[in-house]
Amino acid sequence: MKPYLQKYKGPSTKHTCPNCGAKKRFTLYVDGETHQPIHPTVGICDRVNKCGYHYPPRMYFADNPGNIKESYQSYKPYNPPDIETPVDYISFNYVIKSKSTESNFIDFLKKRFPVERIRQVSDEYMLGATKSRDVIFWQIDFTGKVRTGKIMQYDPLIGKRIHNKSGAINWVHNKLKQQGKISQNFNLAQCLFGEHLLKCYPQKVVAIVESEKTAVLASVLYPEYIWLSTGTLNGLTLDKCFVLEKRTVIIFPDLGKAHTIWKQKADEISKFLHWNVKVSDLLPKIATQYADNEGLDLADFLLI
Repeated sequence: MKPYLQKYKGPSTKHTCPNCGAKKRFTLYVDGETHQPIHPTVGICDRVNKCGYHYPPRMYFADNPGNIKESYQSYKPYNPPDIETPVDYISFNYVIKSKSTESNFIDFLKKRFPVERIRQVSDEYMLGATKSRDVIFWQIDFTGKVRTGKIMQYDPLIGKRIHNKSGAINWVHNKLKQQGKISQNFNLAQCLFGEHLLKCYPQKVVAIVESEKTAVLASVLYPEYIWLSTGTLNGLTLDKCFVLEKRTVIIFPDLGKAHTIWKQKADEISKFLHWNVKVSDLLPKIATQYADNEGLDLADFLLI
């Protein structure tokens, strides 16, 4: 069985981060067979913005091929967590039923770009819409299977995200669980937004950004690239990037600490992935210090 992150069972399962030193913020990877932690440095810090440390088992074993057995010796056994379950998927029928350009996000794009081009891009990404005009950014993997959909509301005039009362993003799999249409134990494994396009355009250069909005907007303006989104700052991971094997990739981090974090991530992933990758320094070159502090992204400059 593959290594997996130790499940939270109280303060004893959270540890000190080897990178930033924060206590009770670090989750260890454990071996799938022995259920023992692999090494005190192999894990992920939950301080995503202030630290962003993530050292997965594959990278550790590649760096230390002779230390696999030794890495378990300093740990005491503990009760093994539940066995890891297979990834679950959502019926593609939900994507088909939701496909629509009747969202406030699309309305914003139509005010700035040709309507026909917006429809083409919306079809490619299979964007959906809810009755309240939220956009649905579907996560469809390389094989065409649906992982989930991110539901977000935007201001149709300025294109900025509107937060709901709780400030949380909604998800299709959560709504389906609430409606009793999928299992309450639905096992989600997210993929890159737009990943299904890799199969459609095997020769195109891949461009990666953080936000789904930015990926769609950039695709309107620069169709010569396949624009993918990680969804979050911490979304650039080895597991998600395996589909980029042997592809040419340009990564566009947001301004601020994101550039440093993604440069480090790209270097780590490159130890295991044969890709031709470049982390763009375009935004730092054109941005002011104020913009850098604000953490703006590519979309902010494309809309100027």
